[in-house]
Amino acid sequence: MKQVTIYSIAEALGISASTVSRAFSRPDLVKASVREQVLAKAQELGYAPNRAARGLATGRTGLYGLLVPDITNPFFPPFVRAVQHASAQYDSEVILIDSERSTSAEQDLVHRIRPQVDGLIVASPRLPTPQLKAILSGIPSVVVNRAVRGLPTVVIDNSAALRQAAEHLYGLGHRSFALLRGPATAWAATRRANAIKEWAGEVGVELTEIGPLEAQFTDGRAAAQEVRDSGATAIFAFDDLMAAGVIAGLNDLGERVPRDRSIVGCDDVLLAQTMTPSLTTVTAPLAELGFQAVELLRRLLIGEQAKDLTLTGEFAMRGTADKPTS
Repeated sequence: MKQVTIYSIAEALGISASTVSRAFSRPDLVKASVREQVLAKAQELGYAPNRAARGLATGRTGLYGLLVPDITNPFFPPFVRAVQHASAQYDSEVILIDSERSTSAEQDLVHRIRPQVDGLIVASPRLPTPQLKAILSGIPSVVVNRAVRGLPTVVIDNSAALRQAAEHLYGLGHRSFALLRGPATAWAATRRANAIKEWAGEVGVELTEIGPLEAQFTDGRAAAQEVRDSGATAIFAFDDLMAAGVIAGLNDLGERVPRDRSIVGCDDVLLAQTMTPSLTTVTAPLAELGFQAVELLRRLLIGEQAKDLTLTGEFAMRGTADKPTS
């Protein structure tokens, strides 16, 4: 069979080969209707763009690097999928790398992947800011879930929703609270903890801080004894996975949620919705987070100025919050 090329597609559509080429390499420069025709014809003819050839011709690989700290955390799979779907709109693919919560691995993986990709999306990095800026210098990069001055960022601010959750628990009659802090190097952990601490200080309730802890089921489970010892009737966990661990640990100790204690998670991952009872939490717009990260990276790649973006979470009242029994 004759090999299908961009010239074959151009001839079939009656347009220039350069327009076909741009439809794959620079879709932002081509009308959406024209690009749709090109993609449809390419599929019909069985054409697949050669990324190596594209890289030689345009200096672009059509690949984005995506670094996450822990792919086993249920926060990240829907975010990764959203990045993948958004990238596909620009005929780009995603290379996923997982640092396994290691700062040294973050640095090494970014150095290794830089030459292979057009740009990077770095989610929840834990490197100190000077090192992070150094490894991202010279390559279009977007930082997700951490605000870094001087780098384009997309973050979720759950402060207002967490305060709303706290007010709800207070309204139910809770006066003693426990806060399970997240990882010491995580920007989101500091942000969430500060929101709860500020609220507690304003209202004048008792607040016991536990941690920092890793965003892991096992860490939450291990903290259950300390939670019980604190006497707190209402608990804020850094995320849903940690909250699930606390519930399991309390169950091991003979306690039930929300009969004995109420608990609030954060992120509203699938686990939170499928637990019994379902987890009271803060819903994070993960699909929008992934989409906006790609859109911001695309603007950088075409030389536009990138503006930081803040998304917000929403309080989701479910089955793990109730009135205190005493």
